Amino acid sequence: MRVLLAGVSMRAAAASAARAGFDVTAIDAFADFDQHPSVEAQSLGGRFSPDAAAQQSQTISCDAVAYGSNFENDPDAVTLLARGRALWGNPSDVLRRVRDPLRLSETLRRRGFAAPTVSEPIPDPQSPQSPTPNPQSRAAWLVKRRASGGGHGIRPWCDGMRLPHGSYLQEFIDGTSASIVFVAARGRAVPIGLFRQLIGDAAFGSSGFRYCGNILTAAGEDDDVVDPACAMATVVCEEFGLVGVNGIDMIVKSGVPYAIEVNPRWCASMELVERAYGVSVFGMHASACRDALLPDFDLARARRGAQTTGKAVVFARRDVALGDTSGWLPDPHAQDEIRDIPHPGAQIGAGHPMCTVFAAGRESAGCRAELVRRADKIYAATGML
Repeated sequence: MRVLLAGVSMRAAAASAARAGFDVTAIDAFADFDQHPSVEAQSLGGRFSPDAAAQQSQTISCDAVAYGSNFENDPDAVTLLARGRALWGNPSDVLRRVRDPLRLSETLRRRGFAAPTVSEPIPDPQSPQSPTPNPQSRAAWLVKRRASGGGHGIRPWCDGMRLPHGSYLQEFIDGTSASIVFVAARGRAVPIGLFRQLIGDAAFGSSGFRYCGNILTAAGEDDDVVDPACAMATVVCEEFGLVGVNGIDMIVKSGVPYAIEVNPRWCASMELVERAYGVSVFGMHASACRDALLPDFDLARARRGAQTTGKAVVFARRDVALGDTSGWLPDPHAQDEIRDIPHPGAQIGAGHPMCTVFAAGRESAGCRAELVRRADKIYAATGML
């Protein structure tokens, strides 16, 4: 089958689909140098948006389409992307419901799960964009964009701060950033990975609330989070009718996961599942979407037999013109350390991603330390250490 994938960065999903036997075309912002050899990659560069990618997709013949970040924020673009071919993923009506932060919070609370309070601001007549959270609440708040992604634009809210158009307030939960990914069909969920998230880590050129990687934990770490996180995934599937692969971002506080948002599409962390567990995530996605079949997969058992595995996005600390990046390409006979490799001579702006590094270890602290070491090699090679 001919499958078209579209999203901000689709190298990993496209490779997964190609390994699963599909004929793959990918549209994203990068068309990285290290594509799977059978993938046809097209880059929209700085012009990338879900709408632009969906428009470009209409010129490409295919049997099915699937999407990644940030199509979840543009249901109309999903509708256009799927025009005339099968959609392997959540349709626009599902996106509108599950990406509503107030509805998600209220739904999970009603089902007995922890979720941060979401404030629908009350306009002040003197300042129509000035939020007024519940005065009885002593919660700290974050300003978040409704069309959120990767932690961009998140910042603490202060009394009297103007709320930008298209934003909302979410209660700040002080804990560990985490996520769970799962395959969904027929109102059921099969969890396939539990992660700690790397957020705002200066070692990788990140700051604030910006996403910069994941660590797939193994048995012995985060064991108390597995069951409640899996149960939460099941409830989200039951309530919102998700299909295919999806993820939930969480904050874990005192062993309790608080659902922050649902990512109803391929997630960046999923390639770690393939590395650690030897499964085909896109194959699972296709089976769930096309045939409503769920994988025979036991996350608790998989965690007992695998290493901790991590990835970190390495962001440029200043504007840089890269030289010959062919030396970054992976050794076909070894587990690669670097992916999402820019083309030789690429111009990378400060704060933009240069590549992704990978590592494995016995536990998350050691895995992160190795990721930092490998990121430092990139910074040294580009004069940014």
